[in-house]
Amino acid sequence: MSNLSKDIEEILITEEQLKEKVAEMGRIITKDYEGKNLMLICILKGAATFMSDLSRAIDLPLSIDFMAVSSYGCSTCSSGIVKIIKDLDMSIEKKDVLIVEDIIDSGLTLSYLRRTLLGRKPNSLKICTILDKPERRETHVKVDYSGFKIPDRFVVGYGLDFDEKYRNLPYIGVLKPELYN
Repeated sequence: MSNLSKDIEEILITEEQLKEKVAEMGRIITKDYEGKNLMLICILKGAATFMSDLSRAIDLPLSIDFMAVSSYGCSTCSSGIVKIIKDLDMSIEKKDVLIVEDIIDSGLTLSYLRRTLLGRKPNSLKICTILDKPERRETHVKVDYSGFKIPDRFVVGYGLDFDEKYRNLPYIGVLKPELYN
């Protein structure tokens, strides 16, 4: 057992399941964006791993940019008060934008980001996430591409962290509660 794996209570989604789902999402997005001016926006840091795999699964010319946002609240919850830490380097005007997220729970951060980015006049704006926690939703956010619906448990791996650790796990695992309580 690896040093990181000893902190995991349960593997929720295996590395193989992630690979299969990302390939499937890539095929669907390729079909949906055929002939369009696709731009992926990766929400840092959590979505970087997913974005890297997803971009290679999309068989289309596309551009990539990054945003980093911080939402204020407790360490395991969001208040919906969002601060943009790193903004986009490129304009999204007249582009077909796909926001790539690691996980959507309350929906407050994504709701804010969506409003902000729509003001920049893209042709279209959709949301893609590898993980969705619908039972945590506090505001309606239309998720256009969703990998896995998961229960309300504290997960790490495949880009998701606790205290900046565990992002490099190749699977999604439930962190042992004694490590974050």
